[in-house]
Amino acid sequence: MDSIRQKVLQRLKDELAFLDSGGYQRSPNFPWRARYIFEESPSCPNFGNRTRPNRCVDCWLMAFVVPDRRTDQVPCRFVELTQQGATVDSLYRCGTLQETEETLRAWLQERIRELEMQLAHVSQEARTASFEEAR
Repeated sequence: MDSIRQKVLQRLKDELAFLDSGGYQRSPNFPWRARYIFEESPSCPNFGNRTRPNRCVDCWLMAFVVPDRRTDQVPCRFVELTQQGATVDSLYRCGTLQETEETLRAWLQERIRELEMQLAHVSQEARTASFEEAR
């Protein structure tokens, strides 16, 4: 379980680095639109492959997708980014690129903090158990 959390944590950090490096800005290949959040990121299992050989259901982001949208064609558009229920999809419809990036950045930073705290707690419990056994 901890190894899964570690992998998700690393992917969240990689996604944040991609965002911070301007990864979602307009592409020279598609200058009329910004890149699709998650779909056109290196964190997507289908990144760079239009045939989409990997099933979205197997994607690491599925844990963050609203349950009733997990069977949609592109479920990562339904990751809830705010407590008010804003999703990637709703930001495409109603937000600017700047608002979308700010909301995504805040969501990524919060998920990273949560996972780091969970992993630190698990690590502390393991050290405590080890100490108790040594007694």
